[in-house]
Amino acid sequence: MQCIFVFDILNGAAVHALRGERSRYKPVASFSQVTDSSDPLQILDVLRPARVYVADLDRIMGRGDNLSLISEISTRTRTIADTGASKLSDLASLPSSVIPVLGTETASLSLMEELSGQRRMIASLDMANHRVLSRDEALADCSPFEVLEELNRLDLEEIIILELNRVGTSAGLDEAFLKKAAGISSHPLILGGGVKDEGDLLTLEEIGFSGALVATAVHNGKIPLKWIH
Repeated sequence: MQCIFVFDILNGAAVHALRGERSRYKPVASFSQVTDSSDPLQILDVLRPARVYVADLDRIMGRGDNLSLISEISTRTRTIADTGASKLSDLASLPSSVIPVLGTETASLSLMEELSGQRRMIASLDMANHRVLSRDEALADCSPFEVLEELNRLDLEEIIILELNRVGTSAGLDEAFLKKAAGISSHPLILGGGVKDEGDLLTLEEIGFSGALVATAVHNGKIPLKWIH
């Protein structure tokens, strides 16, 4: 079970994501039990995660970017990043050491198809209440399971199942949904959103997931730091 530590970065600071309600995100130092800083580089120095997922919220929302910071992070630890790519040129400035995450919220199926087999990449099935988030007509009317079936034919490193309504909530697992997803996908699956403690990590492993994105449960001490090392 891989535990991938999450940096949601807004204006250069690590923030606490909550249910995808980006206007409510606050610096992680305001609640964390494991760091008194919201500087991603300082947090890296203290927590030393083996692998991180970075969401560049400024770029996803179309109001700037944190690409130089992501580049620096990637020199210190294995890094995957969602920079809100919607076209091939959006990935040109991403360092080769960073594996791009193409989320359905911003990226089309055709872009994923274009990159498949040409560059290492990870797909993110972005959802809210099990509804696929996408501006792409080829995906918007699909169920999450239909999207997973579409993604089966692509060359992907992994797929993230990102339940935005559960992000930051420590709400736990929707086991029936996740079991069905694991039974459909031919790719390694990583869950993002809702993981509350070590027990959830063990349950995910039993279901067949290869990893989890973790932030809140690390900051509040429910998942010990050993899991991210």
